[in-house]
Amino acid sequence: MDYIVKLAFVLLIFIYTWFFQAQNQEWDIQRSLLKDANNMAVHDAVQEINENEMADGRLIIDPISALKTFKETLENNLGLDDNLNPIDGSRLHSPVKIKKFVVLDEDSGITFPYLYEDAEYGITKYIAGPSVIAVIETTHPVLIVRNKVQTPIQVPAIQEYKYNQ
Repeated sequence: MDYIVKLAFVLLIFIYTWFFQAQNQEWDIQRSLLKDANNMAVHDAVQEINENEMADGRLIIDPISALKTFKETLENNLGLDDNLNPIDGSRLHSPVKIKKFVVLDEDSGITFPYLYEDAEYGITKYIAGPSVIAVIETTHPVLIVRNKVQTPIQVPAIQEYKYNQ
């Protein structure tokens, strides 16, 4: 009987460890998907240049068009609907939130190079030209319910134009 109790205990530890590893692997996959999608979305958003200003030699990003393009790219690459909720067949299980979306250009009243700092999201970067900065977030995948609530997955991305020297 003692042997069976020990065996059951070892089996429970093994199963718990297996699920914990699977949960961490799912977190890693989701974070990678979010990072890739966020990088593509800021890349597309930074290309929304105001053509009239460009004719005057200024790189000005249209913030409304940039945000629209950003959301569309996220939706297409992550399998989301218009409210950034996962659709059937999406790898994500929770809605995606846009925590921060910032357009920095000559209309922002800054000069480049510019040291951008955001303590809330831990972003510090020298920016060489007009940029789009975004932070997206989704909940941590849960396979094992525990007392400790995992922090959400937050992914920052920055895309900038660099002026030719």
